[in-house]
Amino acid sequence: MVTVSSTHAPKAIGPYSHAIKAGETVYLSGQIPLDPNSMMLVSSDFKAQANQVFTNIQWVAEDMGSKLNQIAKLTIYLTDIANMPVLNEVMMQYFNAPYPARTTIQVSALPKLAQIEIDAILIL
Repeated sequence: MVTVSSTHAPKAIGPYSHAIKAGETVYLSGQIPLDPNSMMLVSSDFKAQANQVFTNIQWVAEDMGSKLNQIAKLTIYLTDIANMPVLNEVMMQYFNAPYPARTTIQVSALPKLAQIEIDAILIL
């Protein structure tokens, strides 16, 4: 296994790697909507948070020489499932068909009071 560390995405806020490469599969750790410079939430607005999370994931993928279209599976955690329509709108700005497989789960809370967190599995 190889540890992947992004120079663009926010630093990890705990003892974990941005991603781990195992063979041709890459497991990306969950990203929350942190600005990589300030390490603060980008906004309290859900749409802005969703955009930042996808941007952070894109940076991790690109820093390892990959792209978002190689993501096979997303797991998305929302603190309010009512934000699904906005999530779908934002996601369509980052992905084209065929879309990755996806699971969306409502949770009671996320780190730093984020409204969204996404982890991904990428195939090289």
